[in-house]
Amino acid sequence: MVGSLRYRRLGATGLEVSVIGFGAIKLPEITVEEAVRVLNRALDLGINFIDTARSYRDSEAKIGVALKDRRDEFYIATKTHSRDEDGAMKDLEISLRELKTDYIDVYQLHTVSSKELYRKVMSSGGALAALKRARQKGLIGHIGISIHRDLDVMRWAIESGEFETIMLAYNPLDPEGVEREGILELAKEYGLGVIVMKPLSGGQLVMPETEMGRQLGNDPLVRGCLRYVLSNDAVSTVIPGMKRVEEVEENVSVADMPIPMSEEEKRELFKLIGSLGREFRYGQVCLRCGYCLPCPQGIPIPEVFRAYDAYLNYPDEVKEVGLRIYASLPVKPDACVECRSCVTKCPAGTDIPARLKEAAGELEKALTRTP
Repeated sequence: MVGSLRYRRLGATGLEVSVIGFGAIKLPEITVEEAVRVLNRALDLGINFIDTARSYRDSEAKIGVALKDRRDEFYIATKTHSRDEDGAMKDLEISLRELKTDYIDVYQLHTVSSKELYRKVMSSGGALAALKRARQKGLIGHIGISIHRDLDVMRWAIESGEFETIMLAYNPLDPEGVEREGILELAKEYGLGVIVMKPLSGGQLVMPETEMGRQLGNDPLVRGCLRYVLSNDAVSTVIPGMKRVEEVEENVSVADMPIPMSEEEKRELFKLIGSLGREFRYGQVCLRCGYCLPCPQGIPIPEVFRAYDAYLNYPDEVKEVGLRIYASLPVKPDACVECRSCVTKCPAGTDIPARLKEAAGELEKALTRTP
């Protein structure tokens, strides 16, 4: 059953946004025709907040094609990875063209996840200057920032008075400590709209491909994680990455369930997560966000780690699934030339070439032992 969506204020922006937003990071994985279907279904069900980025390959272009006749029905948020004023203005011009719109509701500085980067974008001639200029011209409505991991930078951004929204990773495991260390409460105190990414830990918090997982489906875990995130009233909207109509309908159905969760429901959710039998240590387990892509050598990096994680951390039944995933990869990790372009883009700072080498060694050995 599909629910009737709820809405919350996106901080001091005053925008009333659906509590379930549409994370467009996965749109590059589907065709334009599929994107048209899934995005229109999202709007039909009441989703009115869509988040994308210049670095999400053709995501902006697909949104522009799919929703060009429905622009007044949703808020669009996108991001620039440029750190200087000129680069950010150029990105904005491309975003406007690709999205087929003359304004963007929320424009964000993307992955400002170190003190050095923060100082750069905030300096004279930095990317923030471009966003402020664009806001004065009416090209964007509000200015936001997305940050991974560095809690000090999160505090600086919140307290600076320059940003109206902040995007950060948050899920029941709180891998970055944003609840534990008071970041969510600080954002609420300063009136920032909080946009939550990684509610399923980059796709890790789903039921495994076992018989039990197939019987249960993802509903208990996916719905539980989304409800957990929305139980914190500092959160304005959560943006799970979606590419299928079924995912949209499942996520929207959370609106029919009580929010906030009871303490007993939270305990049951953590029991379910514990039953996965994996280690969730941020920076050591791939979050499968896809920021490392495209690899110049064509290595499907998140899929390599998906196979490796399944092989290492799941029971024997799922180890075989991991080996099948690995065997089917069109390009294997041994194609890596250690250019390290992936490392510079990984928000977790993972040494991807070293981990690829480790994964290839273990999985290749396992394949030779498989009858």
